[in-house]
Amino acid sequence: MKKKKDEKGKNSKKKSRIWLLIFGIIVIFSNIFAIYNILRLGTIEEVIRYIIIGIFIVLDLVIIFKIFNKRKHKEKKVRLLTTLLIIYLILNIFISFTIMYTLGLLSNLNKDKVTYSSSLIVLTESGINNVNDLSQGKIGVLSDHSSPEGYIIPEEIIADENLDDDNEITEYDDYFSGIADLYDQELDALFVPTDYESMFTGMDAYKNIDEETKIITTKEKEMAKKATSTRETASAGKSVTEPFTILLMGVDSEEEGLSKNTVANGDSLILITFNPKTLNATMLSIPRDSYVPIACWNGQPENKITHAAAYGTDCMMDTIENYFDVTIDYYAKINFKGLVTLVDTLGGITVEVPQDLCTDNSNREGKICISEGLQTLNGEQALVLARNRKQLAAGDLDRGLNQQLVIQGILNKVKDLKSINQVMEVLNTITNNLDTNFTEQQILSFYDIAKDIMNNSLQKDDADLINIEQLYLQGTGQMIYDERSRLVLWDYVPNEYSRDDIVKAMKVNLELEEPDMIKEFTFSINDGDYEKQVTGKGPYNRTSTYTLLPDFTGDSESQARSYANSHGFTVSFVGSGGYVVSQNYPANKRIDLISGSVVLTLSGGNGTSSNTTPTNPTTPSDEEEEEEEEIEVIPPSGSNEENDEPPTPPNNEEKKEEEEIGDEIITEKPQNEPTE
Repeated sequence: MKKKKDEKGKNSKKKSRIWLLIFGIIVIFSNIFAIYNILRLGTIEEVIRYIIIGIFIVLDLVIIFKIFNKRKHKEKKVRLLTTLLIIYLILNIFISFTIMYTLGLLSNLNKDKVTYSSSLIVLTESGINNVNDLSQGKIGVLSDHSSPEGYIIPEEIIADENLDDDNEITEYDDYFSGIADLYDQELDALFVPTDYESMFTGMDAYKNIDEETKIITTKEKEMAKKATSTRETASAGKSVTEPFTILLMGVDSEEEGLSKNTVANGDSLILITFNPKTLNATMLSIPRDSYVPIACWNGQPENKITHAAAYGTDCMMDTIENYFDVTIDYYAKINFKGLVTLVDTLGGITVEVPQDLCTDNSNREGKICISEGLQTLNGEQALVLARNRKQLAAGDLDRGLNQQLVIQGILNKVKDLKSINQVMEVLNTITNNLDTNFTEQQILSFYDIAKDIMNNSLQKDDADLINIEQLYLQGTGQMIYDERSRLVLWDYVPNEYSRDDIVKAMKVNLELEEPDMIKEFTFSINDGDYEKQVTGKGPYNRTSTYTLLPDFTGDSESQARSYANSHGFTVSFVGSGGYVVSQNYPANKRIDLISGSVVLTLSGGNGTSSNTTPTNPTTPSDEEEEEEEEIEVIPPSGSNEENDEPPTPPNNEEKKEEEEIGDEIITEKPQNEPTE
């Protein structure tokens, strides 16, 4: 009996040792996995991490020694060792899970795949109700073969529905030419992004496009960003420990999240340069109507910068890079609706609100209002400040400055985060509503920068986390004929001198140029409060505007000849006598884009054409340049394409005034306020 008990005890101890061995191996492997995850944290607290790893290795060696020690283990020691191993295993699992979860959130900021959607639209009155009704017609697609919504998905639809069997497929360089031909009934159907309404409703001619057109087929396709973009994937830009640039792009969507692509009409563009060595940043809000060369369009013609957004992030980034002569290292696309959740997660932000403002809430329902003065804003209130432009004196320009205030408020509130749970809540919020080309390791490298910023804030309690220099792109409003949409649109023509000052400030912060040293500075307390000078705001003695073709209708032949001579272009006449009744080029067309002569038809009847060639130089003399005064048109409240209507043809007195001004013809935009 005693022998059986001894054998049973030996077997029990043997089983305990086997289980202890198996459990110990599991614990060691879990610890190796935890060490692997700790090493994934890049440069974060390297010394501390290596000390922790060293402690883990020592503990592993102790475990191995205890398990494989040939000395007999008492049952109590075995239980104690097992308990310690369980605690050690739980610790390893917690460390691995926390690191993996955090890195997973950071990795999701750079989304691998995006769902694109393309639709085939027709005019509502066309009688075409589905793809089967298309026969012997013309169908428009984008000529950019890398565009998912303009070409790749349309080609799949064309193949699936055999639309190329008896229809003509016509390629367009841009959507605006295609939609113009569709409305002119020179095109039967056109492929556009499914949310195309946001691209066109701002233009007065297409404000009812949702009623005047209809979708006859739609297809969605999930695609890897790297298959459609060279810049939206992992950035190969410089390390964040060196001065870098980042472009923030706002997406004003009614839905939360960025899993689906949006044309993100380029309403909110903020170009930031940041120097991690000095903790200085420059911040430029780029007006949506800025008239600049569009990089992805054939020949890079000038157009509203907002229109570049419809052709993808690559087009927008290339356009901004070319115009401001800086390399954009990173981008971040942010959903405005996610801003509400982010600010609420942070517990609100403190901002000096410049004036009373009211606008719709994030669901486009009801009104949210904020008051002038220092305010603590919740998410919906912060959205009012970031999105409202109708009530602002300078419209989109002032809205850009307000968006900078919101960003500064968010950055300042970050220093109040005191727990891991708060940090995780913020990460969860921005993961769903932000897309960027930062890699996981590049994001992790911000840790050291964040430490420097926090140390700076501790030393100066009331100081901003980052010293931000606001930049301002000054410009002049002109009504310019758009060659693609064939409409006269209001454009914001940037001042070249303002642009040069902005580029200088950005390059100085990026350490690409040396700053100009201020040799003398005087300030008198009797002059009142000192107002910090904003780079790019001037004042400047010259504007950068275009000479535009007037409407000659109603003018005499001599008046037209005189105007052509003074503005450096050629006119020819059909008929003789009377007044001008028509012209071959539209009013407000840029004269520098006119090829050949402007043909004017006179009311006096048919006759031989007469030509007039300019005899006066088009370039003003040095004396004239010195005498010219700056003529600046401030963008009206809520400047938007919704009011882009051709101006009333100038009368004779107005033309005389234009001739006295010289080559700067400036037409003010109508002052009626657009809808948001």
